[in-house]
Amino acid sequence: MALAEAQLYAKVSNKHRPRGTSALLEPLLAKGFPAHIAQKALVATGQKTIEDAAKWLHSHCNDPSLDDPIPQEYALYLCPTGRLHSRLQDFWRESKRQCGKNRAHEVFPHITLCDFFPCEDQKVELLYDILKRVGDSFSQSFPASISLTLHASPSYLGFFIDDSQANILKEFAVAFSSEASALADCHMKPSLKQFHLTLAHRFYPHHQKTLEQLAKCINPGEPCQWVAALYSRDMRFVHYQRLRALFQYKPQNIDELLINAGDLIYVDPRQQGDVSEGWVVGTSHRTGCRGFLPENYTERAHEADTWVKHREYVFDTASRSFTKTEKEPNVKLNGEAHNLSVSRSVTSVLSLQNAALCRGVLVMRHGERVDQVFGKSWLQQCLTADGKYSRADLNFPSSLPRRKDSMKQFENDPPLSCCGIFQSRLVGEALLDQEVTVSHVYSSPALRCVQTAQHVLQGLKLNPKVRIRVEPGLFEWTKWEASRAIPNFLTVAELVEASYDIDTSYRGNFPLSSLVPSESYEDYVSRSSAVIKQIISACPSKGRGVILIVGHGSSLAPLSRALTGLPDTDSADFAQRVQKIPSLGMCFCEEQKENKWQMVNPPVKTLTHGANAAFNWRNTIMED
Repeated sequence: MALAEAQLYAKVSNKHRPRGTSALLEPLLAKGFPAHIAQKALVATGQKTIEDAAKWLHSHCNDPSLDDPIPQEYALYLCPTGRLHSRLQDFWRESKRQCGKNRAHEVFPHITLCDFFPCEDQKVELLYDILKRVGDSFSQSFPASISLTLHASPSYLGFFIDDSQANILKEFAVAFSSEASALADCHMKPSLKQFHLTLAHRFYPHHQKTLEQLAKCINPGEPCQWVAALYSRDMRFVHYQRLRALFQYKPQNIDELLINAGDLIYVDPRQQGDVSEGWVVGTSHRTGCRGFLPENYTERAHEADTWVKHREYVFDTASRSFTKTEKEPNVKLNGEAHNLSVSRSVTSVLSLQNAALCRGVLVMRHGERVDQVFGKSWLQQCLTADGKYSRADLNFPSSLPRRKDSMKQFENDPPLSCCGIFQSRLVGEALLDQEVTVSHVYSSPALRCVQTAQHVLQGLKLNPKVRIRVEPGLFEWTKWEASRAIPNFLTVAELVEASYDIDTSYRGNFPLSSLVPSESYEDYVSRSSAVIKQIISACPSKGRGVILIVGHGSSLAPLSRALTGLPDTDSADFAQRVQKIPSLGMCFCEEQKENKWQMVNPPVKTLTHGANAAFNWRNTIMED
């Protein structure tokens, strides 16, 4: 047991636990559930209905932590509703699309009144009563409207609350905190610092201007009713990542986790070091069970997705609110007024920005390589007694390109499997469906990358109009080459002879002779930075078009981060990051203005599929 978890057990196990019952608890006790487990089920579902609690108990029947005495943590937030909430949600979506995810996206729009504190399960109903009682006592003094002033810094963007109104909110938080401490034995501290509603936090400084422009489109004078809401979370998983299952996965081994589409999974990044590539170990929020699951069946979820909403108090200020004039109020940015003559949503300003986009860069990992499926000895499986190639499985390529040197060189420069070819063509067809215009294609000299580029172009129906520029500088980090030597790649002439659409007039920025075995991480990042800059400068900046770059798993981060001006990733966790990039994994960069790029969502969805093991009918069907 981890030290932190052991401390939690020690903290709560010796507390006095009264045996009071409620209208929801009694029916569960009548069904034979122990009181502490029934209370845990009610708390985990927000004490809404008996049906919800019974469903939770059924789902958690195999939960090894069902008897654990660790309580939930609770927080009291002041949340906007109505049109202001809608405008804030617009900002959430567009800021994430244009600038990527930042810390604010983990939680919904809110003002923190009391940060998270533990409360024993059987005392949670006292919090509900306290919230109602304190809310009633402040219902007449609560501000009819809350004045919001936009504040920006290189790492924070949000609305600050007017001091006089903030003082009332602080008094409300203090009153709730005092009663909760006295009546429910909760150790908590009300928020007494500058009250604020965060829009963005911990973002890259070069995104500040874009975020400010989006924030100025929020009219803080939009109609809004404020709600004090009580939320809970599982304190055991505070520092875990959250994943959401995209597909159902049925375990094939005893240590694997059953997941349904939509399930939320807690994953501790510190426990993934010894996990096989493409897998993670996590705990299901729905069942409490723990096990291994395929990572490509999931996507990142938000922290608040696993929170439970318990009760809320609605401040009804409509009868006391003043009559608004038709004139739009001003939005203040760090004290400077900006008049909003028309109420605009965040998305209304995007057409002007998107119209100015000139180019995009799509960096893509190659498709499934044959040795990824059949191992390093794949070639021996396909060579006949006289040294000729004959595929031993339908996923082997039907033939290999002719080469002047030994066929053995394919061991260090393997081709795509047949599934890899299918993957590549499927991605090309998806790009065609999305009307993506590819103007230039660059590929690593590795055969698997050239083949991926070829079949993506086939899916796009661009063969042979757009030809592949083979760029040696795009080859992967040479430290990872098992042979400790640069592979003997097929020459341009050999690729053309094999019917690949190669731009024979192109001369690479990095000749093959410049690739050094076992190069340092710094040298590899420097090479990647130089090659992406040279590719961009070689492609016309006028007119829309996507530059497709087909490389390796190690290519995505160095190329895209160098293009967007992000700092290099640390070499210590680089390998772990690369292991998470699947076949045809991709990232996309858009040019916002000349030579100013940022990462956005790729134009097509990810490609996910399961394993398909070799099948021997004789051993399986005929075996007694």
